[in-house]
Amino acid sequence: MKEKTYHDKVYDITRQIPFGRFSTYGSIADYLHLGSARMVGWALNKIDFMDDSIPAHRVVNRKGELSGRNHFPTPETMQARLEAEGMTINNWVIQDYDKHYWHPEELDEM
Repeated sequence: MKEKTYHDKVYDITRQIPFGRFSTYGSIADYLHLGSARMVGWALNKIDFMDDSIPAHRVVNRKGELSGRNHFPTPETMQARLEAEGMTINNWVIQDYDKHYWHPEELDEM
């Protein structure tokens, strides 16, 4: 069996982010013990952002800013998807950070 690539591992974690929640590039990187937040961003930048099987719109920077928004068809696409999941966005930043934040460690608690 072929070992998963770094990108595969990032995609697997991203798929686990629950509807209505978000995670950060750094949280995913820390959980995987592989590289940096920037590497997670690079991995997510390789996907088709219209592919709903990997909800990349749920991954933001550590401040809750939609820093990856320019990699979507329009910057508003990322915001619209998060708002459709019940999040409020103001000036490209998720409001109520603690209410919606999800860390991959929650998978270990299941």
